[in-house]
Amino acid sequence: MLQGLMRRLTSPAAEVARRRTRLMLQEPYPTVYAIGDVHGCLTELQALEQTIFADARQRPGDKLIVMLGDYVDRGPKSAHVIDHLLEPLPAGFHRVCLCGNHDEFMLRFLEDPGRNIGWLGIGGDKTLLSYGIDPASVLSDPRSSDTLSVLKAGIPERHVEFLASLPVMLEGPGVLFVHAGVRPEVPLSDQTDDDLMLIREPFLSFGPGLPYVVVHGHSPELEPSVGRLRVGIDTGAFKTGRLSAVRWDGQITIMR
Repeated sequence: MLQGLMRRLTSPAAEVARRRTRLMLQEPYPTVYAIGDVHGCLTELQALEQTIFADARQRPGDKLIVMLGDYVDRGPKSAHVIDHLLEPLPAGFHRVCLCGNHDEFMLRFLEDPGRNIGWLGIGGDKTLLSYGIDPASVLSDPRSSDTLSVLKAGIPERHVEFLASLPVMLEGPGVLFVHAGVRPEVPLSDQTDDDLMLIREPFLSFGPGLPYVVVHGHSPELEPSVGRLRVGIDTGAFKTGRLSAVRWDGQITIMR
């Protein structure tokens, strides 16, 4: 059913800048929930899901949960978070997982550890530990065939496929779900994947400058932030223990 309600977007933009899928809701869900940056915090994710399931009992129709990316790094259970996201949801719920910059960086590392060893310094070391891989063994010789063998043996192929398959954007009527934000006043067709996964300023100050409310993560704050046509819900779960969400039903409601 979920696939029937969405379509893939294409554009003439250069493929090198846009290798990830972009999705559009063909029919609006009555209720959409979005969850901010998880960063390996499985316990907090499971608790927030229970809050969402309870809230949804009072609301008609199927519900969509949009994950805003950054499932890995910094927290203790990145591997377990991906396992969890690959499991089915209760009846009546559907889930779309978007790509965050940390998910993209992990994939680039797995494709070429030697050229992307910097990932270990931004939380990737914690991710490897969650797979039972010693980061020191990778650092000692990241270009060796032994390192590639260790990574391949320790990280399930379905996790790699998950990272590679993540779309970078979900567009709905009047709302846009994305990891980081958008370049203000630039048409969506001209935004690169890196724009959508990495931008902070001028988006945070100026807003999208487009006819959407943008729901995003990426820029951590102690509390969800509401700006000019944007809502940020990265509350630094790996550091604060607080994972946040919003409910979208034509208007925004903050949830914790």
